[in-house]
Amino acid sequence: MFSSFSEFIYWIIVAVPSILVASTIHEYSHGYTAFKLGDPTAKAEGRLTLNPIKHIDPIGAISMILFRFGWSKPVPINEYNFEKRELYTAITAFAGPLSNFIMASIVAVINHIFVKDPQSLIAFLLLTFATINLALGIFNLLPIPPLDGHKIVRAILPKNLRYYWEQLEKYSLFLIIILVLPISPFSKYVSTFIFSTLNSLLLLLGF
Repeated sequence: MFSSFSEFIYWIIVAVPSILVASTIHEYSHGYTAFKLGDPTAKAEGRLTLNPIKHIDPIGAISMILFRFGWSKPVPINEYNFEKRELYTAITAFAGPLSNFIMASIVAVINHIFVKDPQSLIAFLLLTFATINLALGIFNLLPIPPLDGHKIVRAILPKNLRYYWEQLEKYSLFLIIILVLPISPFSKYVSTFIFSTLNSLLLLLGF
């Protein structure tokens, strides 16, 4: 939860809009990549758009506002429309996190060229947006279903192991709960990995 009212205000006014933009671009990138690789599902269902409303999951949005952990509606993908199912699914999955890393890099360039005062409001807003994009990208690359990393890993596994890897999707909700629940023994290690990676990337980008 929130430790102070000011932290809550920051979350609502600055962080949540940044998350909305970052997650919209993330989902659009999935849909656009899938479309270019031969799957028109997202376009047919009206999800090939940068309109944030189309990507909002109501429960996920409420959870994000109240508990600082939420989710968007996944863009529908039918991987059987792909000529190379595992490979193109992996490319489509990677497109989401990649878009977040690109957005963070663009923000870093803007910060480096135009921002002269690191204590200014614009510097703070750019840092927030970069941080959220990097965190979203890193988190989604974890090889846990239903995250993007799970589909990416599947593409590089030997064929005799792919079936068993795919079976993990049956336990997606359980695995995500273990991953993010504060009392879970795994949550601490995941958080440490994400924050250390995040800090390293922020330093690399000049923040």
